[in-house]
Amino acid sequence: MTTLAVEDLAIGYGDRSVISSLDLAIPPGEMTAIVGANACGKSTLLRSMSRLLAPQSGRVLLDGKLVHRMPAKQLARRMGLLPQSPLAPEGITVTELVGRGRHPHQGVLSRWKREDDEAVAAALEATATVELADRAVDELSGGQRQRVWIAMVLAQQTELLLLDEPTTFLDVSHQVEVLDLLTDLNRSRGTTIVLVLHDLNLAARYADHLIALADGGLHTAGTAEQVLTEESVRATFGLDCLIIEDPISGKPLMVPMGRHHTRTV
Repeated sequence: MTTLAVEDLAIGYGDRSVISSLDLAIPPGEMTAIVGANACGKSTLLRSMSRLLAPQSGRVLLDGKLVHRMPAKQLARRMGLLPQSPLAPEGITVTELVGRGRHPHQGVLSRWKREDDEAVAAALEATATVELADRAVDELSGGQRQRVWIAMVLAQQTELLLLDEPTTFLDVSHQVEVLDLLTDLNRSRGTTIVLVLHDLNLAARYADHLIALADGGLHTAGTAEQVLTEESVRATFGLDCLIIEDPISGKPLMVPMGRHHTRTV
């Protein structure tokens, strides 16, 4: 099973440091959510793990090999990435976009093969987008579009998926729809999934493992019960809250407390 880890990682932009001296390992075969306040480095960390951003120091390891030294196509056959708010070419159909996920498996002179058709069909089936296959991507709703983008990275047939805020700009029903889909993929295929999420309660409900970033590094990592505590929320978000049990999942549920509210339980 594919493993992903970072060792003594420092990343940033120019002279500006975002994260320093970070060590962490992504649990293989599980769903991991990266959480933290705005500008804490969540997306920057994902960009570095996917080789889009070179580290200032330290290293990112995929199965013990340096990610930033791997050929691009070789890495794309091992790791799928869905960036934040991706844009599709105007007029491209769902099947055409999902088919782009097969590019890492094709050489300069190789032609489209039967296994490529099978991979695209399987990705459409897994994301319940078969009926959308001939439609233009820019005609779809937000939830449908996100399912199609996920289908594209599924067509890469990688054991590891990185998704940067896949629920951003979606209403609550579509957020749940996308997270249910990712959970199904993780459980049915054993795909290791790493995603950046803003909503702490959705992260706690869906993720097996949480990583909370603060002050340019790792604040805490572990299960929802270990990470989503009143102290942790205060340290990472500067927010007082009450942690209760989610009546649906049994996981921790964060109830924020504003200046005009007091604890009643």
